[in-house]
Amino acid sequence: MVTRLADLWELNPLALYCALGACAYLLYLAVVLSIIDIRTHKLPDRHVLPAYPVAALLLGLSAVLAGVPVHLLRSIGGAAAVGGLYWILWAVHPAGMGFGDVKLAGVLGLYLGFLSWHHVLLGAAAGFVVGGLWGVALIVARRGTAKSSIPFGPSMMTGALAAMLLLPA
Repeated sequence: MVTRLADLWELNPLALYCALGACAYLLYLAVVLSIIDIRTHKLPDRHVLPAYPVAALLLGLSAVLAGVPVHLLRSIGGAAAVGGLYWILWAVHPAGMGFGDVKLAGVLGLYLGFLSWHHVLLGAAAGFVVGGLWGVALIVARRGTAKSSIPFGPSMMTGALAAMLLLPA
């Protein structure tokens, strides 16, 4: 993400500010939704659904102002790919995942797609790895069992943020 931000600065400083605004919004959303999901095992629509137009507007403006509309197209594709994957997982086994996770997946796909398809793939996969590690930690700490439900939103966001921060754009 850092290299993408540097590229945006060179292309159009306003594009950088739009991308930084989108990143700040995602960090805010990650904190708020993680706290809510850990406490209630829910991802409320009042937080998740407004993230679509906010992220699309800020990332879309950044792509257009930088003169790289492929970022915008890839963002839309990323949202469809990650959201579609989660929808399939939910449709196959609705008890295993809440629909709030499905809605959040599309938002994360917007952000990951802005960077690359590589980010989409690894960011989505990283969420499952983080969730699995969290589950194992709960079992080892004897705070849960293999049947315990865990809030998955924080794992999804941690995986996406890790991919955004650690993978080169």
